[in-house]
Amino acid sequence: MAATKLKSFPTLGFVPCPGDQTMADDVAKTVRRTAKALVEISEVLHGTGVGDWKGKAAEVFREKFDDEFRPRKGGGRSMSASAEGDALVSRTRYPIALAIGMCCYVLATVTGMFLLADDLGLVLLVPLWIVHGVILVILIEKLGAIESSLYAALFIVVTSAMSVYVMGVVRSDLVLQQRGHEVKATVVKEWLDPAQGRKGRLSHYALERQDGTRVPGPEMETTSDLYDVGQVLTVIEDPEGELRPQTLGQVDVTAEVLGAAALALAALGSVGWMTWRGSDAVKRRDDGKPSASVRKVYKVVTRNHATLQEQEEKLREVLRTYPADRRGYIKVSPEHYPDISQQRAARIAWEMGLRAEALGNRGSWRFGETVVEEVPHE
Repeated sequence: MAATKLKSFPTLGFVPCPGDQTMADDVAKTVRRTAKALVEISEVLHGTGVGDWKGKAAEVFREKFDDEFRPRKGGGRSMSASAEGDALVSRTRYPIALAIGMCCYVLATVTGMFLLADDLGLVLLVPLWIVHGVILVILIEKLGAIESSLYAALFIVVTSAMSVYVMGVVRSDLVLQQRGHEVKATVVKEWLDPAQGRKGRLSHYALERQDGTRVPGPEMETTSDLYDVGQVLTVIEDPEGELRPQTLGQVDVTAEVLGAAALALAALGSVGWMTWRGSDAVKRRDDGKPSASVRKVYKVVTRNHATLQEQEEKLREVLRTYPADRRGYIKVSPEHYPDISQQRAARIAWEMGLRAEALGNRGSWRFGETVVEEVPHE
């Protein structure tokens, strides 16, 4: 057979698809038969096949069958729960103290980077920011927010770096405000930058004090022609002669400082958010276990005083009658069942031949015949 095929590809000089086609067809048929048989077995054992086993004995058998075999499928969920348990064990006993320490660390980093930005080049600053991010990931995980640690650390690093950048832009203005002196000066000379295509031309002004001495430092600079020769201005001069003199309006950097402060506060707010995300209350909420106080408030507000048994019957009725969405899920609002945990709801769904989805619920419970990751039921 191979020789015949080789004659069919004289230009190539070799067989691009070697192998025995008859044997490959036989293997494919065997795989298809096996898959079909497994589907039929699963339908019979779960009571969804044609001519399936009915009765109480069948229900007991299927329950035992699922207890033995379904955990194999839910192994990923079990390992995830185990990892979450390990995270809870490794979480600090003093999250508030750690959060306060993290806030101080973030502020110290922003201040240090601002002070070192002029002395260190970008080649050194980038690795320092990366190390800062790694440290933040470790600290956030200590707060218990394992899932969000990387994104939160990235957000804190980005907002901190932006805050440092904004402060760096107005660094010279801040220094001039700190050590400069306010004086009256007269414009004695005015000129523009040489024309360079479509590039904007800056205006330059030579200034003299009222006593005729030159204002120290480089000439004053503006982005447009604002002043004329002979005009008297109130400027702030640098006594050391390193910085350009500026008018009171130019040296006002209140907006920039407020912007940098807002970015730094956003970084600190992220620390607070991660502290809350790692709290036990949020863990209980994510696990679908509302606290007793939440259940009580809900019943008072909604006037829903249904008992646990009535809520379970209502959930069963919803799972029987509600239509599935285009993805095959029946979506249920957990607020309507304040006494039922997500694990108990998963058990009820399992008894009706459905499974509870653990991923991507966004505040809802979702049930379907097939799920990406199953919620372990009681």
